[in-house]
Amino acid sequence: MAYRNIFLIAFGWICVGLGIVGAVLPVMPTTVFLLIAAWAFAKGSPRLHGWLLDHPRLGSYIRDWELYGAIPLRGKITALVMISLSASWLLFFSALPAIAIGGTLAVLTCVLIFIFTRPSAAPEGEI
Repeated sequence: MAYRNIFLIAFGWICVGLGIVGAVLPVMPTTVFLLIAAWAFAKGSPRLHGWLLDHPRLGSYIRDWELYGAIPLRGKITALVMISLSASWLLFFSALPAIAIGGTLAVLTCVLIFIFTRPSAAPEGEI
């Protein structure tokens, strides 16, 4: 096995571990780590990539993202709520300079636009 594949597999497992931690801790993301793990496994081990895609709880979300760029409506609403709470805290309780607050709010707005322009599910008849 090539060193590149070993590195990608190890990196994928680290990301799976961080994703599991993120499922338990509210301050850690889960999805981003699992998507990175799927990418790493796809490049380093088709068997592990298949395992992740066939996972009973996580596979459908990863598969929908890989095939259609879809983000479930529940995930979109969660992102909206969390970003709104973060932006509110930033606006009302932060002592950062106005330029930093404005820049952060601009980035958060772009993230929300990206999220809400993705489909919420696989196209009809594709499931």
